[in-house]
Amino acid sequence: MAETTDELTIEYEDNGVITVKELDKKVLTKGAWATLMFRYKEWNATKGEYGDDKFTIRRYQKREGKYQQKSKFNISSVEQAKSMIEILQDWTKD
Repeated sequence: MAETTDELTIEYEDNGVITVKELDKKVLTKGAWATLMFRYKEWNATKGEYGDDKFTIRRYQKREGKYQQKSKFNISSVEQAKSMIEILQDWTKD
């Protein structure tokens, strides 16, 4: 378990293969509740290669000095991410 947001990762290895490869991460909020956004790829064993970029937003709660994941939202494609960006830009116009 991670004690700092720098230590939080979604990278996952199974039998020597990195099945979830973390490409980037951004910390959106810190504190007792932390929110992070990750960019990642998943290993496709059938094709023997990593798939397209995906994104996830994760919320962590710090308890007894360790962060524990409490929720997540997965963005499954670049197209879905772009749609979300457009909507957020529209909603936040001044």
